[in-house]
Amino acid sequence: MTSMQSNARSAYTQNAVGTASPSTLLVMLFDRLVLDCERGLRATMARDNLEANKQYVHAQSIVSHLQGSLDPEGWSGGRELMALYAYLQRRLIQANVRHDVKVGREVVALTRHLRDTWKRAAQLVDQGAS
Repeated sequence: MTSMQSNARSAYTQNAVGTASPSTLLVMLFDRLVLDCERGLRATMARDNLEANKQYVHAQSIVSHLQGSLDPEGWSGGRELMALYAYLQRRLIQANVRHDVKVGREVVALTRHLRDTWKRAAQLVDQGAS
């Protein structure tokens, strides 16, 4: 990628994030979480432990951000969602430290499910705001 392409991509991303609704931002965050988990799994399968670590650590950072921004008392499902994020965090660590493909597949499936659920919720919120 050339410097010009990189700058254009960066500007596009900044604009997309800067103009997105909160629900869209959440979906974007989950898109990246899924991507990190998929990359971590592929790297683990290729026995590229350094790359797997990089991807899983970034995924853990995203989950930490999600945990930090969640008010578990703010709604009826808050505690359960916090528990799910904690479980995901533990499994990401296990996939990374143990180089465990089975656990890696589990976190990919779980993050895809969470992303798809949040995407549907965001669509409902956005439709209600229209």
